[in-house]
Amino acid sequence: MATFSKKEKEKKRLKKREEKKKKKEERKNNSQGGDLDSMIAWVDEFGNIVDEKPDPEQKKTIKAKDIEVSVSRKEDEEIPAERKGHVDFFNDQKGFGFIKEQETKERFFFHVNGLIDDVVEGNLVTFEVEMGLKG
Repeated sequence: MATFSKKEKEKKRLKKREEKKKKKEERKNNSQGGDLDSMIAWVDEFGNIVDEKPDPEQKKTIKAKDIEVSVSRKEDEEIPAERKGHVDFFNDQKGFGFIKEQETKERFFFHVNGLIDDVVEGNLVTFEVEMGLKG
């Protein structure tokens, strides 16, 4: 294990500071002008980035009521109240576990407070899902 004196540490710090200063100067000297106008990019009517400012005379006015936004709707599936699955994981000391549904293979969290009967891992169970508690 090597130890360094305060003088050596201070020398290293000064050397790093000087190197950082030199790199900053090099970047400043090699830059193509760091003014704000050279950094601005404009977006044309099609969403493409362009270097020149768009002509305000060619601006099109669009009414908000003409904009159509839609989301494809998922068909309303009839979800059965009772589902079947098996206990995928159960921690009896902490009182929680997960049930894996047979059809969708989706996992659902459960707590012992919601159980009617005792369960262990691997049990086939019938269960109901309360909306908002799906996990």
